Amino acid sequence: MAVEEHKASAGNSISCLVLTVSDTRTEETDKSGKLMIDTLTKEGHSVGEYHIVKDEQSQIHDYVKRGVDDPKIEAVLINGGTGVAKRDVTIEVIEKILDKEMPGFGEIFRMLSYKEDIGSAAILSRAIAGVSGRTAIFSTPGSSGAVKLAMDRLILPELPHIIGELNKDK
Repeated sequence: MAVEEHKASAGNSISCLVLTVSDTRTEETDKSGKLMIDTLTKEGHSVGEYHIVKDEQSQIHDYVKRGVDDPKIEAVLINGGTGVAKRDVTIEVIEKILDKEMPGFGEIFRMLSYKEDIGSAAILSRAIAGVSGRTAIFSTPGSSGAVKLAMDRLILPELPHIIGELNKDK
């Protein structure tokens, strides 16, 4: 089966949980979370849950695990808490939850960030994706530029394909 045929057979609407990790954002100021939600819904996907949590390992872990354990949630999309400051712990939490990492996500995200967005500051960009059980997990930096880049160039083009792969042996 050709790659495009394989992707086309993966399915359509994906049910997602969107999580913003920030000590300062509110629903009114969370541009990146809103961008994720708007981008997903414009592509025909649904957002079953949306939350803003503090940069605290236990809160991040609990909300991501809640999504992973909910059979209605097929993908968890996280933005924020990925920098190099002491309080930025999202990546460390997600690494412990993943059954399988998709290292290409972070690698390609940084390459695109370097070439198309922020230049050498891309070395500070930490992004991770993978799967836990039958749930896809994507974690991006919290800037709206990073979210737009990740959504448009990586997540949306592959999301149905990834979910199709996770469910093909059900």
